[in-house]
Amino acid sequence: MKNRFGEAWELLFHPPVAHRGLWSPDGPPENSLGAFQAACAAGYGVELDVHLSSDGEAVVFHDDTLTRMTGLEGRIRDRTVADLAEIRLAGSEEKIPTLLETLALIGRRAMVHIELKTPFGEVGPLEKRVHEIIADHAGPLCIIGFNPYSHAWYADHYPGVLRGLDSWAWTRPATLAEDQRKAYARLEQVELARPHFLALSLDVLPHPRATQLRAEGMPVVAWTVRKPEQWDPVKDHCDNLIFEGFAA
Repeated sequence: MKNRFGEAWELLFHPPVAHRGLWSPDGPPENSLGAFQAACAAGYGVELDVHLSSDGEAVVFHDDTLTRMTGLEGRIRDRTVADLAEIRLAGSEEKIPTLLETLALIGRRAMVHIELKTPFGEVGPLEKRVHEIIADHAGPLCIIGFNPYSHAWYADHYPGVLRGLDSWAWTRPATLAEDQRKAYARLEQVELARPHFLALSLDVLPHPRATQLRAEGMPVVAWTVRKPEQWDPVKDHCDNLIFEGFAA
């Protein structure tokens, strides 16, 4: 895989990856162009989240709804990209960027982890639009996300794209049955998703199945590390970290 994915594979291991960019309460907000610029300037990789607007554009935003980051009501998927461009983030002058704008800003300066916020059971439109965009991007990147069906879609249609399967303890998603949550927590979705690496929450690390897969050549990236003391107990079981709130 090292030769197959080239620079992206090398950058999977180092440097550390800034979660939603290098943001801070007194600086640029999360998932903003300012936060991505700061991450690039500091020499970190970049993790970001992508939703689809109502008119089919990939926009960079974490939540399903606008409330937390903008104070407005409604869902991202119910707004056009033009509407979203007028909204400012967390009382700043930063707007909700498109994925196209974000990748143009980053260029080749950082490895980009693009988390697809595809709802469970919905596969296709977001994946297709994201691939249209990343096909013309010259810099290193990978696709990540929790939905194993989204990964399987990429594996079938664009197997040359580096992919990382997100997972965690699966304690809260009300949309999943109890047996499915437990299976996902055991990483049984790996066979369906066919990822190249794992991106695992601290709440499941170290993970016996991940340890086995790592020994077989599948890297493990930890998220979200918010303090250095959170990294120390798991670093021997991981190959990199997605961090926020300190200088990794």
